Amino acid sequence: MENQAVILEKMITSLLNEKKYPSLRDILVTMNPSDIASVFGELEPDRIPLLFRLLPKEQAAETFVEMDPEAQELLIQGFSDSELKEVVDELYLDDAVDLVEEMPANVVRRILTQADPETRKSINELLRYPENSAGSMMTTEYVTLRPSMTVEESILRIRRTGMDKETIYTCYVTDNRTLLGLVTVKDLLLAEDDETPIRAIMQTHVISVSTLADQEEARMFAKYNFLALPVVDNENRMVGIVTFDDAMDVMEEEATEDIEIMGGMSPSEKTYSRATTWDLFKQRIPWLLLLMVSATFTGMIITGFENALAAQVALTAFIPMLMDTGGNSGSQSSVTVIRALSLGELEFRDLPQVIWKEIRTAVCCGTVLAAACFCKILLVDRLLMGNSSITVAVALVVCLTMAITVLLAKTVGCILPMSAKRLGFDPAVMASPFITTIVDALSLLVYFGIAKALLGV
Repeated sequence: MENQAVILEKMITSLLNEKKYPSLRDILVTMNPSDIASVFGELEPDRIPLLFRLLPKEQAAETFVEMDPEAQELLIQGFSDSELKEVVDELYLDDAVDLVEEMPANVVRRILTQADPETRKSINELLRYPENSAGSMMTTEYVTLRPSMTVEESILRIRRTGMDKETIYTCYVTDNRTLLGLVTVKDLLLAEDDETPIRAIMQTHVISVSTLADQEEARMFAKYNFLALPVVDNENRMVGIVTFDDAMDVMEEEATEDIEIMGGMSPSEKTYSRATTWDLFKQRIPWLLLLMVSATFTGMIITGFENALAAQVALTAFIPMLMDTGGNSGSQSSVTVIRALSLGELEFRDLPQVIWKEIRTAVCCGTVLAAACFCKILLVDRLLMGNSSITVAVALVVCLTMAITVLLAKTVGCILPMSAKRLGFDPAVMASPFITTIVDALSLLVYFGIAKALLGV
């Protein structure tokens, strides 16, 4: 069965070719803006402006927000000044700020020129906040109420001003901009008396963030099930809100960035489908070069023990298995710890408890792996494959190394991310690639050390 988006794309393309614009408009007005943006992304660029002009003004603005920056720039360049002004006027303030941040300078000038003075001033104020801070992602379009207002007065205020607000469900109670509490539309509708003052039903314990708080605080939405989060200045004066949809975008961006770094790539603002071969090359080659150079330590260790390998050639066959097991063990610990750090479950002060937990886990895993490895070496490598050079002593060296390598790998895998967090670095930087390189070197040193002690090589 064909994907719905593909079917819509074919239908829209067919209607476009037949120039049945009224039918096209009838279809588009029934669609969600996100779905329209997805369909636009699959069409030829020269067809998008025509379709966009068929949309009603409000739906056009909502669709515009959902489109890729490249498609947005294409549309802006084709807009007349009046068309651009219509779109900008319909955008919520935070969406307008995001648009300005994404566009090149010549496009930004056109956008700001067409924005009304008040909007232009608000955009410039939000742009002053540091990148990736709560202030940079908030909107100033929210509903405020006074504590002395009645329920009836509050509902009337919401009806009068709510059309221009990004969200109306959560309303904030302020006095001279100082945040006192919040009240929801549910609270207002279920109030027993229309004359009840807001101060009697508002929640006074309000969780908020400062304008300079890191955008990773977006995880508070998941923790407290917020629809919006108030943003205040140093004097607890309310300056904006961060809405759930913006928080979801931030969490998705942060997760994508962590995954890319953990995979040994530089973070990219482009999705895979939008990235060119050159973009992918620039994203990947620095890390590959760095890891290639760092892997020379492993080669130096092997070179330093050439005589030992010559005396016991059988040892060579088990090097890949030991290095892979160590890298996998370290990756397991690092990914688990990095995830816990990102969710706010761990702090640097928890490092001793984390190390102790990982040591106990490593002892259990290492014991099982060593026992399984011992049986595998004697049954498969020695008996089935008839390799007489693999003795019980060799098997013992490999299995002891296996257990110690798992212990070292899991310890390193939890220490490095937490140390990086403490030093102000992204813990994801210390994920699989770096930990694997470090553990490879440690496992070889342990391997040859034990071999020298037990086999006399």
